[in-house]
Amino acid sequence: MINYNGRKFISIENTDNGEVSSRTLFEYKQEGNIISATYSGGEIVQGTLIGIVKEDDSLEFRYNHVNCKNEIRGGKCVSTPEILADGRIRLHERWQWLDAETTEGSSIIEEVVS
Repeated sequence: MINYNGRKFISIENTDNGEVSSRTLFEYKQEGNIISATYSGGEIVQGTLIGIVKEDDSLEFRYNHVNCKNEIRGGKCVSTPEILADGRIRLHERWQWLDAETTEGSSIIEEVVS
């Protein structure tokens, strides 16, 4: 089972309707099957997410953030992990805005090692 606690990720790909970019850093925490993270950078001033780690190591969570336009945005996401050859994690994400906009998108975030 993957332990996401203490892992950091950056976006390497996102659909046009997303606000996360390669300048957005996610810092994950995990306690039991509860996952949480803070994120910021690029268009994101500050964000948080909370969810669960499923038995197949995928993540299901809700996210909220404040962007550079001072807008509060939020949505839901399911992330499927891929273990890279060097042991880092890549997350393939399918998400949907749940605010004034209800469009869907996809992104990929990849673990960065400090």
